Amino acid sequence: MQRRRLIQLGVSLVGGALLAGCDGRTPTDATSTGGSSRAGGSPDARTWSMPDEGEPHQRTWMAFGVSDRIWEPAQVPVIRQNLAAIATAVARFEPVSMLVRPEELDVARGLVAGANVELIAAPIDDLWMRDTGPVFVKGAGGRAGVDFNFNGWGGKQDHASDAKVAQFVSGRAGVQTVRAGLVLEGGGIEVDGEGTAIITESCVLNGNRNPGLSKRDAETALADLLGLKKVIWLPGIAGRDITDGHTDFYARFARPGVVVAGLDTDPKSYDHDVTERHLAILKAATDARGRPLHVEVIAGPTRGRSEFAGKDFAAGYINFYVCNGAVIAPEFGDPEADAAARATLERLFPGRQVVQINIDGIASGGGGIHCTTQQEPT
Repeated sequence: MQRRRLIQLGVSLVGGALLAGCDGRTPTDATSTGGSSRAGGSPDARTWSMPDEGEPHQRTWMAFGVSDRIWEPAQVPVIRQNLAAIATAVARFEPVSMLVRPEELDVARGLVAGANVELIAAPIDDLWMRDTGPVFVKGAGGRAGVDFNFNGWGGKQDHASDAKVAQFVSGRAGVQTVRAGLVLEGGGIEVDGEGTAIITESCVLNGNRNPGLSKRDAETALADLLGLKKVIWLPGIAGRDITDGHTDFYARFARPGVVVAGLDTDPKSYDHDVTERHLAILKAATDARGRPLHVEVIAGPTRGRSEFAGKDFAAGYINFYVCNGAVIAPEFGDPEADAAARATLERLFPGRQVVQINIDGIASGGGGIHCTTQQEPT
């Protein structure tokens, strides 16, 4: 179950200070732009809440950001087709807004022609909207987009343009930006919408993002920013992929009290032991309301289309995306495993259509469908 490959593009790993514009704020501070609210521990704090992904969406945000500076040139056309396939699949159920470099608008138009996809010219570095975009939250005063100070997954990749995506998207959505006082990515946090989150320590508590940050500090900051009452911490694994082990490749909420988790069955894989440890933690955990979690397991495929096989290939089913009326999920060319994953998702998400698509190009770079999308709740 590999995830995004490590790519060094002349950006050094930096320790000792929060990166990407945190401006020395403590992890419990946060400021907003485009409005007067503050969040994160100040006396006048407004508590926001991050809805569960399955709650109604206004739209889905994506980025058509494939670049041969980052990807192998031969991969670029395939990955563009994969992005268009995801956007087109989601657009059957809700509007999609996709950021596109101005010089690539014609290419994107040709690939999503006829679909309910809005193309927005914008400078972007890469395609991972889950991590670069805002985390949308709701509160008594309306909606907002939390900017978690994207820093290239701890300085591993150039991100000058992507660091500005969260505020740009919030502005296009017509909501204020709430600037967090810590660094994390949307793929590193999973919520049930009722106050419970699953977070990997290897990502959020990593010195390349938040040096010296404790679990208690993180929980305090996220309580106001996302409305969290309880965090279930998974160890994750740092240094093996560019994300340092994002939650959305390990465990997802199907609904409050029900978690679907990945299992790497290959004993030679670095993820084998950690996924077994995660399952033990989740099965022993309770949520913010004191309910024991019901944990469903989806094992990854054991074979697939050999043209994309490689050490960076993200062969797992947990990185699905829940949109209005559907679950958009991958298929990898393993008939038995693909069918088993589909059956489990259909059972866990009754009333939603499960749409499986080939995203082998994106998976070859260690990512998935969830990584490329970000929901904007109604």
